[in-house]
Amino acid sequence: MNISEQLSQERVKHIVESYHLNVEPTDPIDDFEDYLADLLRVYPTPLIELALVETLVDHWVTVPLVRGFRFLLQAHQKLKTWEQHPIVSTLTPEQFQQIAGLDPSPIFGPAQPTRMQPPVYPS
Repeated sequence: MNISEQLSQERVKHIVESYHLNVEPTDPIDDFEDYLADLLRVYPTPLIELALVETLVDHWVTVPLVRGFRFLLQAHQKLKTWEQHPIVSTLTPEQFQQIAGLDPSPIFGPAQPTRMQPPVYPS
């Protein structure tokens, strides 16, 4: 595994650990880790990141928050849907960054540079 792949997987782990998504009292932790590892082998990491955050947003008001294996099943369902249909995110890059605490450019592409405006001087 090269450094780029390691960094990408660390980003996924950051999302999982930030929201304790791997912790569900009824699930063995190994099932979650194995399922996540399978997803990482099949799908591009930026898509997994987006699916995790989109699934978080879908369940934002659910108490208690869906976690563990069930959470990954729902994120995986998003990934499967995106295989058949265009990817339509409900998030802006700024919202992704606020929720995940990560740079959104691997998912949304580089930010557009701000155009330089000529200075305006009072007359």
